[in-house]
Amino acid sequence: MAGFNVRSVLVTGTNRGIGLEFIKQFLEKSNPPKWVFATCRDPAGAQIQELKNLASRHPNLVIVVLEVTDPASIKAAAAIVEEHLKGSGLNLLINNAGIGRLSTLESETPEGMSLVYATNVTGPLLVSQAFLPLLKKAAQESAQKGMSCTKAAIVNMSSEAGSIQNVCSWHVEQILSYRCSKAALNMLTKCQSLGYAGDGILSIAVCPGWVQTDLGNTSSHKAPLTVDVSVRGILNVLPLSPRRTTGPL
Repeated sequence: MAGFNVRSVLVTGTNRGIGLEFIKQFLEKSNPPKWVFATCRDPAGAQIQELKNLASRHPNLVIVVLEVTDPASIKAAAAIVEEHLKGSGLNLLINNAGIGRLSTLESETPEGMSLVYATNVTGPLLVSQAFLPLLKKAAQESAQKGMSCTKAAIVNMSSEAGSIQNVCSWHVEQILSYRCSKAALNMLTKCQSLGYAGDGILSIAVCPGWVQTDLGNTSSHKAPLTVDVSVRGILNVLPLSPRRTTGPL
């Protein structure tokens, strides 16, 4: 992680868990980004205080309201970020915001499937579309050859639970809508990698592991990974991401 220096980064879903930890670790770097954009749905919510405390100590941290299922909110957030960047591009977009529901093949509902899909799949699609001009600008500004997470990249937070070959932890929770949404997110990432490679934008999906978050822990099982270990591992992997072949990792 020491050599992973990025000028600007935006992370969605940062009021808690993995998203909040991303913000912490970016700010803790010896050479932190010039701009760290932390998005959340409700800036007045009870869980936002820790993020506000960080913003009071770090002038390079900007909290931005963004609801990933609301196109108007996404558009407004992109305008705010563009204003702060003052003509520069956005180097790294981390689509972290996501939800999960405890559901089974027997209990899942159309409403539940639609809600999770809208957040976990359509959300990253819409957010990536809105910030694509800024990502393209970052790629054009860079003198780097190939593609990388420090040049211009979309990172979608996926899950091994979305793997069709390895349907992990089925015996723990079926979480049907969550699994289906992450499988779809992997396909979205592959499509983005094909569609945006010509613009010099890297598109990858990463799995954070089974992490001790509100989503990761269940009533009968505690996830093995702490949030800080998970995010540190991701930030160690991102600089090693392939520069020519992109897609799910």
